[in-house]
Amino acid sequence: MTHCPTAFAALLVAAGMLAPLSASAGEEAVEAATLTRTITALDDQVFDAYNRCDLETFARYFSPTVEFYHDSGGASFDRDTVVSNTRKYICHKVRRERVPGTLKVYPIKNFGAIEEGEHRFCEVATGHCEGSAKFVMVWQHKDGQWQMTRVLSYGHRALTEAEKAALQTTETR
Repeated sequence: MTHCPTAFAALLVAAGMLAPLSASAGEEAVEAATLTRTITALDDQVFDAYNRCDLETFARYFSPTVEFYHDSGGASFDRDTVVSNTRKYICHKVRRERVPGTLKVYPIKNFGAIEEGEHRFCEVATGHCEGSAKFVMVWQHKDGQWQMTRVLSYGHRALTEAEKAALQTTETR
């Protein structure tokens, strides 16, 4: 019977050691949820500006030294080029939609966040979505401001007829 108090004491010590981990895990979950909401809102804002061709607002979301890698369009190494390419190839031609349920956000300690997901592109003239791609964006939080420092847009492909039909079905609901 002398083992019971020892075992009980060991259990109390173990529980005491785990308590800070549980609180820490809970705080991390709250921080992760807050970060995800923040990055989701930023994504909504930057692509609202993109879709409306509000290039002044759009530009504010990019670091002056942003690196933008596009599998079919090539690489750009500054904000001015990204904005110029958007003006030339996107404005009033293409609308971007994030694919629901694909957005993931990961914190970068003492820097910001990584955002990844899938998006599709719709022709403004017809309203039909024709293509999709994957994306990764690295966001830096500095001096109270969030800006993208790296962007990867890759895996561009045409939507299948089944994907197009599914989109038209959901649009008519």
